[in-house]
Amino acid sequence: MSSDVAPVSVGLVGTGGWARTTHAPLHASPGPTRLVGVWGRDPDRTAALAAEHGVRAFGSFDELVDECEAVDFAVAPHVQAELAVRAAACGRALMLEKPLGVTLEESRKVADAVREAGVPHLVVLTKRYHTQTRAFLADAAALRAEGPVLGASARYLHGGFLQGSFAAADGTWRAGPLGALRDLGPHLLDLVDLAVGPVVAARADQARDQLTAITTWHADGAVAQVTLSGAVAADGVLTDVDVYSSAGVARYSTAGMDHAECWTTARAELAGAVRNGSPVTVDVARAVRVAELVDAVETSLADGTRVSVPSS
Repeated sequence: MSSDVAPVSVGLVGTGGWARTTHAPLHASPGPTRLVGVWGRDPDRTAALAAEHGVRAFGSFDELVDECEAVDFAVAPHVQAELAVRAAACGRALMLEKPLGVTLEESRKVADAVREAGVPHLVVLTKRYHTQTRAFLADAAALRAEGPVLGASARYLHGGFLQGSFAAADGTWRAGPLGALRDLGPHLLDLVDLAVGPVVAARADQARDQLTAITTWHADGAVAQVTLSGAVAADGVLTDVDVYSSAGVARYSTAGMDHAECWTTARAELAGAVRNGSPVTVDVARAVRVAELVDAVETSLADGTRVSVPSS
């Protein structure tokens, strides 16, 4: 976007750790968006975060919406699901976190509201906004073009949910046996679905409510193994995907990935969508597809069966 175009004014919803460390600094720094204020349910935390960046602490969500072009959400999914619908109805652009809502139903309601309002938006599936991820997906597509993919293995493991960690302190939606699936699952299941081909069914098991092992079956006959956990005391974050075929292997790892690039790109895409109607990497339609995958895994965990996934 040209430097002579006014930055998009953004109101931030949320005052928790993710809002403080990532979302607020993103829009407060010079660039294609501009932080104009913050609203959160705790007035003291709202005032503190707003003061840190020299912006307004709004007294209500409606006041924030009235004073910005775009609303950036850094709150729990069930809160985002409610407030995003209201912001869309007011014609505001949206920067949404994953998952859109805690449940598939909530996610679909957000997507329906966004489509009905026709507002610019994007969903922050963070790694999708990195050149390294784009290159991997291109490699996987080239591999599929050479012949059928046989299978894949994928994992997303870290210790973020262990006692004393950031995510553990966050509590609520990340807590319990489904926490890692709902938080980490969207990232990995999205990549597997794109790299290997559409998932048509899934089956899952858990170890001590702390590690989720998933088998996915794909439209072209491939089978993938996916492992998720936030309770592994690994040296850093282990995120990788390997796609196998008789023609070769496509490999992906986030080792050494600079996640700042992801946020810079997402910020630029949001501004481009608002100012020029430019396309974005992840929209609500894709986010609902990912929610369908997560929902199938949750259903399988509950009843112990292989669960079909709707075609996208």
